[in-house]
Amino acid sequence: MATSINWQRSSYSAGSEGNTCVEVGIVANRIHLRESDTPNAVVTTNRRHLSAFIRLIKTGS
Repeated sequence: MATSINWQRSSYSAGSEGNTCVEVGIVANRIHLRESDTPNAVVTTNRRHLSAFIRLIKTGS
């Protein structure tokens, strides 16, 4: 049975029309990310990998 994802938009997303938003949904310790204008393209990861990715971005690595 497929689990429904409750998508939430990032507070950092721009655009008053809601079409340039990053959305996140968490289901069973998995983090799902997508862009609102291409909702069928979903990246799935976990907290540890996403945290490491963000840390690398912040340090410019």
